[in-house]
Amino acid sequence: MLFLPTNISGAFEVRSEPIADNRGDFARSFCVDEFKDNNIQFRVVQANISRNQSRGTLRGMHYQAEPVPDPKFVRCIRGRVFDVVIDLRLDSPSFRRWTSIELDAEKQNAIFVPPGCAHGFLTREDNCDVEYLMGAPYVQKLSRGVRWDDPAFAISWPSRPNLISDRDALYPDFDFGA
Repeated sequence: MLFLPTNISGAFEVRSEPIADNRGDFARSFCVDEFKDNNIQFRVVQANISRNQSRGTLRGMHYQAEPVPDPKFVRCIRGRVFDVVIDLRLDSPSFRRWTSIELDAEKQNAIFVPPGCAHGFLTREDNCDVEYLMGAPYVQKLSRGVRWDDPAFAISWPSRPNLISDRDALYPDFDFGA
């Protein structure tokens, strides 16, 4: 596995290294020891799959507040998504920055999202499935979000969403004092 730093402190694109033969290929999709070797402490407590039928579906930007922030390891297992991470950590050198990466099932790449960062994605084609390995349990009362088009972050999305939940569309402008 290759761990490539992004412009967000502690966030990495993670590329699998498939071994191919006449049967197809084999690749490691997660290894706790390789995470440790890259100074990432990540214990999986839950796994989720998001199934998305339509191109242009936007999910996000979600995060979980203290005292149980949720690191996650995200991989597109079918299709392609434009994946975004926003750094919301006040003490981070990359505070208020965002990064994007195309997660592609064919490329077998993923992104590690550190705790304290918001995450979301926009599907680039029909029938996209995204798998999340979560490093903290879901706590509904700590669930928060940032609106996808919040001017405080000015994310350069490749297109406007065609489908978005009311909850995600109606998040207010982000309050940096909260």
